[in-house]
Amino acid sequence: MRLDRDRTRNPVSAARPPSIRRARAIPSYGPLRGIRVLDTGRMVAGPWAATYLADFGAEVIHVEGPPYGPPYADPTRVLHPLLPEGAPPEDQVSESWVQYGRNKLSLGLDVRHPLGKGVFLDLIAHSDIWIDSSRPGTFARFGLSDRSLLRRNPRLVIVHLSGFGQTGDPRYIHRPSYDLIAQAFSGYLASQGNPPPEPPMRTGTAINDLVTGLAGATSAVMAYVHALRTGRGQVVDLAASETFFLMMENMALDFFTRGVVRGRHGNAHPRLHPYEIYPARDGWIVLAAPTPTSWGKLRDALGLPGGPQWDSMSWRVENRATVNERIEAFTRARTVAELEEFGVTHDIAISPILTMADIARNPHYRARRLLRSWTDPVLGRVTGAGIVPKFSRTPGRIWRGAPWVGQDNQRILGRILGYPSARLRRLQESGVIGSFRPGKGRRDAKAPGAKWPPATFSEA
Repeated sequence: MRLDRDRTRNPVSAARPPSIRRARAIPSYGPLRGIRVLDTGRMVAGPWAATYLADFGAEVIHVEGPPYGPPYADPTRVLHPLLPEGAPPEDQVSESWVQYGRNKLSLGLDVRHPLGKGVFLDLIAHSDIWIDSSRPGTFARFGLSDRSLLRRNPRLVIVHLSGFGQTGDPRYIHRPSYDLIAQAFSGYLASQGNPPPEPPMRTGTAINDLVTGLAGATSAVMAYVHALRTGRGQVVDLAASETFFLMMENMALDFFTRGVVRGRHGNAHPRLHPYEIYPARDGWIVLAAPTPTSWGKLRDALGLPGGPQWDSMSWRVENRATVNERIEAFTRARTVAELEEFGVTHDIAISPILTMADIARNPHYRARRLLRSWTDPVLGRVTGAGIVPKFSRTPGRIWRGAPWVGQDNQRILGRILGYPSARLRRLQESGVIGSFRPGKGRRDAKAPGAKWPPATFSEA
């Protein structure tokens, strides 16, 4: 194991004052190596934003307050399903945490305690980015306002992820919000599902949380670049509902220029055709021919009519039932595999609709290394989603699994902040810091000065 103690060779760390060029507690890799991130995020969006930075080399410290064991301060740790199945709750870990918590360090710290507040301020002084997803004003009530943190570290980038933002109509700012609330408030949910009288339909994943997490990671890096250029940090205010509002294509223009409120169209696209789901003999496929060139290839391959009507996108949209009758006569007579091969042969965009079982067998997923295995400290060897995107010179990696609470208390406070063992012991005894290891119970929650087995710094 080799720790990157000479950070001055990295232009990122070289731009930082000498007083905070300390040994890193993780291996050196990726385009973000040398950047330190404090993560106090909760419930997917915040933790995922920080994990995405960690996948590309940022040193991420996930700070979690008491209770240090179940039910935990971060609900991500107890989202169902929990593994191992059938084990006592205190010995289980959430599948969500296994995916979204990897590549991080964990510090069990009570920032509400005066001593904990001091520890947090020390970490702020040694960090580049702080990502938080508490309700607006939470840390200010602890005496840790944005202004006070920027006084402690003028170069700090603060990213607040919340449901409705830090400012705006006071009736909204402090409301509870989750993925589905943001989908509804953004206008996104109103466009999903079949036409009335069917109800709107939510997506099958926490897509708003995930997109907001990516937006949080992106905005953190953008603000960090500005801090490198100017020496001045800033506060980023990211509302989950606004990330989806921004993704609503040209719907705002539709309304303000033409008075159109776009409705729900099920699997049909309101402006493009063919661009939807079609039945095969043994399943379903997606077929997309949204441009004149792609339509021409499909028309010729299927022997469909042309001319001013069929070659007109607006006519096909208005008469999709007529066009679909001809297309479905072709697709229903063939298997998914035959239709996929037909698309390859004729250069037509056709895809099977893959399940996770299909993805696990898919040669392209394997060739792209999108399914990766790593060692989780609770579950052992696991396989999940890999690293996206691919960097030619500074690739991301998975160097460890998702830590249990307080797994890195000694590593963070001793190595990064330089606290002596006696101070760590006092923090432990006062309950300011703590730890809990699933699978072994509270009897294994060692004092922070004790030595845990070293982390495995290896590519998954």
